[in-house]
Amino acid sequence: MKTKQLLKLGVPDGPAILEAKNFIKAWVAQGGDTFMIADEIQKVVADAAVYLEDPLRAPLARLVYAPPYKQREKLAPWQQWGKDLDANCLMQMANACSLPVAVAGALMPDAHLGYGLPIGGVLATDNAVIPYAVGVDIACRMKLTVYDRAAKTIAGQKDRLANIIENETRFGMGCSFEKKRQHEVMDQDWSVSPVTQRLKDKAWAQLGTSGSGNHFVEFGVYTVTDDESLGLKPGEYLALLSHSGSRGTGAQVCDYYSRIAMDWHKELPKELKHLSWLDLETEPGREYWNAMNLMGNYAAANHQVIHKHIAREVGAAVILDIENHHNFAWKEKHVVDGVEKEVIVHRKGATPAGAGVLGVIPGSMATPGFVVRGKGSAASLHSASHGAGRVMSRSKALQSFTWGGVKKQLAEAGVELLSSGLDEVPGVYKDIHQVMAAQTDLVEVLGTFHPRIVKMAPAGEKAED
Repeated sequence: MKTKQLLKLGVPDGPAILEAKNFIKAWVAQGGDTFMIADEIQKVVADAAVYLEDPLRAPLARLVYAPPYKQREKLAPWQQWGKDLDANCLMQMANACSLPVAVAGALMPDAHLGYGLPIGGVLATDNAVIPYAVGVDIACRMKLTVYDRAAKTIAGQKDRLANIIENETRFGMGCSFEKKRQHEVMDQDWSVSPVTQRLKDKAWAQLGTSGSGNHFVEFGVYTVTDDESLGLKPGEYLALLSHSGSRGTGAQVCDYYSRIAMDWHKELPKELKHLSWLDLETEPGREYWNAMNLMGNYAAANHQVIHKHIAREVGAAVILDIENHHNFAWKEKHVVDGVEKEVIVHRKGATPAGAGVLGVIPGSMATPGFVVRGKGSAASLHSASHGAGRVMSRSKALQSFTWGGVKKQLAEAGVELLSSGLDEVPGVYKDIHQVMAAQTDLVEVLGTFHPRIVKMAPAGEKAED
């Protein structure tokens, strides 16, 4: 039976069409009357709820079933950090906490509008994962390596260090290296999802690249401000900081499974469709979870490759290595209604900050980033901000700034910019110092990183973040 015929029978376009064709094959294989196929499909479409437990018809029934949406009687508890957050951002957080699978939430001081869950939003759910609450750039992360070189190395070798970044990194949509870079992540099982299996070669070609949007690689000055708790003596060191994620493959994983989730939850009103979830006990839920974790390993490998190649060219030893990620979901135990239970904690543009957990919170290309140690705040679900957070859209940024003014600001900050778009200049971000001041109960600062040589995707590149 062709797609047009199935659509006339009332089967919705998308995954349900494929499932209807699978049903036809199974019906015929079991000896069903071919003349009855149309009637059987119409029955499922007309009253899908009746067939949700039927072994043969359930897969199709689940895709056409549209029960009325029933939100929680009371919003899941959530708390915000920071003042003057955008009203639409707050509404997104409240919407997320109205989901029947929601358990608890938190909103970080860098929060701004996103799809479904705001960027800077944290949401705990009961045995369900929300692809868009993880985000498009799955497992995006920060990685800082500090070298056994004094920071004064930068002034004396600025051109050499700039050339190393230019030679050992790639930026932009679809960017790759002519010769594939090597990492054991490519030996893992990429068949966990049809998406990762199909895109393995593309992912390998992009291994060690940084994409576009707010992703960067930069040399800078790391200043130890803590009392040597990380094993470094007080002083200023040459360091490398990078920010990127799982590239195009991660985006395709998000797109594929968010579409399935939306098809499974047609009952959700329009403003909540990007909060569609997958039960972890379903096949798509398990597939997404495995694919998400693979993308986490892949994103980590990207950073490892970048830092390995740059350290080799610098000719320095790494004496401190810190990495933390966001845009991910974790299985964690938290106290809910007075009882400890395992929940799925989504951190979209938020980073883990459990007691003793190290992380990096960047500012902008002209402001410092901070090495932090988490305090394990239960109210924030052991989370903190992942950066400064945007204050304006990319289109508004292009209308608001000129390179003349930006270059003057960068020169005053002692920053050499190798490439970037106007939509990533310092003025598009919140004041990082205010963001950090709003979360002193979530993290303690151990050191600071001041950018000096910065590379991002060139102007005109579509953002991947």
